[in-house]
Amino acid sequence: MSLLGLANRARKIISGEELSVKEIRNGKAKLILLSADASANTTKKITDKCKSYEVPYKLVEDRYLLGRAIGKEARVVVAVLDDGFAKKLVSLLD
Repeated sequence: MSLLGLANRARKIISGEELSVKEIRNGKAKLILLSADASANTTKKITDKCKSYEVPYKLVEDRYLLGRAIGKEARVVVAVLDDGFAKKLVSLLD
């Protein structure tokens, strides 16, 4: 999660459902981090977008962990916009 904080300081992430969906559509999102406690509607929306645009996504324990990692309140969805950060996060989360 400290790597996510570094990506945030480098301005390589976007948080929030609508902004993340927009980045998926634009092809800029390289990885989506979705909290496991997101609503069923949000989870379906994000996972369907990720599947149709072939963007990898990972589940994170909860929204508070995701928010703390980027220095904000609770966050449900975070989009990583950089290839290097995305690849490293995937390897760490697996």
